[in-house]
Amino acid sequence: MGLLIGDLVRSAAAAEPDTPAATLGDGVLTYGELDARSNRIAHALRGLGIRHGDRVVWWGETSLDALPIFAAVAKIGAVFAPLNARYGAAEAERVAGYARPALLISDTDHTPLAGGWDLLKVDHDQLHGLADAASDAAPYEPLLDERDPHVLFFTSGSTGRPKGVVLSHRVNCLRAMGGMAADPDGSTVCMFPLFHMAGWTMAMGAFRARRPLHFVTTGDPDDLLHAVARHRATRLYLIPAVWNRVLDHGIARHDVSTLRNADTGTSATPPELVEAIRDALPHTTTTIIYGSTEAGPGTLLSSPDVLRKPGSVGRAAPGVTMRLAQTGEVCVMSEYLMDGYFEQDDATAEALRDGWYHTGDLGALDDEGYLSIVGRARDVLRTGGETVAPLEVEDALRDHPAIAEVAVVGIPDTEWGEIVCAVVVPVAGRAHEIDVDRLRAHCRDRLAAYKHPRRVELVDALPRTEATGQVQRTLIVERIVGSR
Repeated sequence: MGLLIGDLVRSAAAAEPDTPAATLGDGVLTYGELDARSNRIAHALRGLGIRHGDRVVWWGETSLDALPIFAAVAKIGAVFAPLNARYGAAEAERVAGYARPALLISDTDHTPLAGGWDLLKVDHDQLHGLADAASDAAPYEPLLDERDPHVLFFTSGSTGRPKGVVLSHRVNCLRAMGGMAADPDGSTVCMFPLFHMAGWTMAMGAFRARRPLHFVTTGDPDDLLHAVARHRATRLYLIPAVWNRVLDHGIARHDVSTLRNADTGTSATPPELVEAIRDALPHTTTTIIYGSTEAGPGTLLSSPDVLRKPGSVGRAAPGVTMRLAQTGEVCVMSEYLMDGYFEQDDATAEALRDGWYHTGDLGALDDEGYLSIVGRARDVLRTGGETVAPLEVEDALRDHPAIAEVAVVGIPDTEWGEIVCAVVVPVAGRAHEIDVDRLRAHCRDRLAAYKHPRRVELVDALPRTEATGQVQRTLIVERIVGSR
């Protein structure tokens, strides 16, 4: 037994049955309802043949319906695998197929897109209909152990092949207890979608603290600030790009006096943004959080240091040991680390070495041991907290009729951390057919929107190494940044 996600829900329901577990708009789901509903769904899933260790892919928009499905899968020892709601049908089928799921659960918007998939499928309405006729008694799974896989999060690999980050019940319980997942004395507004690790980590932190989590499904400043005022929330955690929109919009028109924590992270956080948050919300503290799906929290820059250490992501988080490899790569060791990548032993061995997770980020330490991220060791980029593999985007663009050659790189950006930039050698006489809108349209059904190019550069030739002919991505970035 040990640390199990289902027990977080059960204990919260026993202690605080009438406390909201989550809200979305006018909808409210209490802990008592979450526990009872997830029990019924667990029995319904067993009736569909789902057993301990089976992978269940969920594809949908953020909704209160998703929470009892998540808890039900955990209670019977199956593995919850949330699929990016922004995927087109072809990309979603490819990524989901990698997990070899026993079942696909989809919401109303995504059910038609999965119509041709060759696997067992059920939509939200069908599943809840089956649950209505099921028992609300707690399901028992004798084989369930805290080291069993609990969630499989899909992320981009450097080769363009998807990776499935496997996290156990134990790891997710420990992450939920890590102190940054929920305000133990208040409530949190969550902008992260429920296909994203951050959204579920915040949900599990709320379960552990037995506090409400208030979901907002847009990055609209009015929606976010209205949720803070309506629920008298005490914590707001936004990525830098969304904080910029909120600050530009103006905070004064909403009552945010209950906020105590105005936190940020997941991508580069300019010192100017931190100063702006402090000026706009002087009654709050701000913590910058650096982490990943694979490692959970890595470092924290706490409020007393956010202005004293501009550009830093702080020191190792509680329970984490951090060091720099000889190459300058940031490595972390903790009980929060993933178990590995699903059925990718080589990738797991590359990332996890002697108990250390190699992040792929290059770092520098100052004389007080505070970390700054200075570049990437792996050939992936980070935009708005999401990981993008350049090869995956290049593959989607390569058959564009006006493109002779293409290389995709990440260009530093104060709002998004990096932006996806397509560097294109056009077919002779067809350069006029290449711009951002046309390339994004070409990617629409192939890639999630955050992977689409936000910038296009036309060049006569791609720089390559003489010996191997490899594209020199670093040189491309240097040239683009130097030309500003």
